[in-house]
Amino acid sequence: MISQSPRLNLPFTGIPSFCRFPIIGPEDPIDANVVIFGAPVDITTQYRPGARFGPRGIRDSSMLFPIGLDGVYDPERDETFLGPPWRIVDAGDADLVHGDLTQNLKSIRSGIRRIVEAGAMPVTLGGDHCITVPVLEALAPRGPFAVIQIDAHLDFVDSKGGQRYGQGSPMRRASEMSHVSGAAQLGIRGLGSSSRSDFADARAAGNLILSPRDIRARGVEAVVASLPDADRYYVTIDIDGMDTSIAPGTGTPSPGGLLYDETTELLEGIASRAEIIGMDIVEVAPDYDPTSITTQLAARLIIDLLGFALKARQDGTMNMALTAESR
Repeated sequence: MISQSPRLNLPFTGIPSFCRFPIIGPEDPIDANVVIFGAPVDITTQYRPGARFGPRGIRDSSMLFPIGLDGVYDPERDETFLGPPWRIVDAGDADLVHGDLTQNLKSIRSGIRRIVEAGAMPVTLGGDHCITVPVLEALAPRGPFAVIQIDAHLDFVDSKGGQRYGQGSPMRRASEMSHVSGAAQLGIRGLGSSSRSDFADARAAGNLILSPRDIRARGVEAVVASLPDADRYYVTIDIDGMDTSIAPGTGTPSPGGLLYDETTELLEGIASRAEIIGMDIVEVAPDYDPTSITTQLAARLIIDLLGFALKARQDGTMNMALTAESR
């Protein structure tokens, strides 16, 4: 009898679900705490398209970060993240119709609503930033909550040429939702995406707006302390919020962005301050980055924020609505 060795599961083998988490189909019941969901829409991109390939690229790069049955050990924090009792699955992508933005936003909203109704946390892989709007709409039952945005651009345009659901408008649309109680917009610096009046409107809505320079001058601890006072946060990360030196693979790059270490410090502070009810990462366009450092960074940021959020829940440091025992 030939003895079989355990599978090595090298990063270039196997089907690339996110971090090799179990895959579920659109008709399968959801029995999980966290669900990965793809929204590969880039119809509203105003410059370079390609974010529709973001979910596939992020999943492929996530294979670099093996998360075993016991979780993954972070030597910098001397902590093991994403292990038992948490269950994370990958539900694939929204079913899309090419060229039909209305139908695609509806499909994303339906997919996230299914996750929310199952009591799980959605983690959405974009896609351009328009996908955040249907996600936030589907999260209404979890409200009220504040939105924390990491981005180079304000995304507070009301409309362009009559288009109210473009990649430059998700934070304006969020401000109109009754279940969104406030917002912090971090890393803002991009030129040409929003007018002076857009900034005035965002500030009038009570939004905290900080550039990378502001964040460094204040320090991460002070920034976290100034975030909206809320019990729950939704986090949306536009990869162009990161510096172009580590995230060139995006449609609208903007120099002078955040670096990895300061971003993870921010995410750790955000997760310690309030319950994370969901997150998305958008505007990853793999074709502009043949080295794949952008998709690797995106995958790592998801792993980091999920690890921080679930660790806070497990340690009882946050008053979370969803617990492992309730699954």
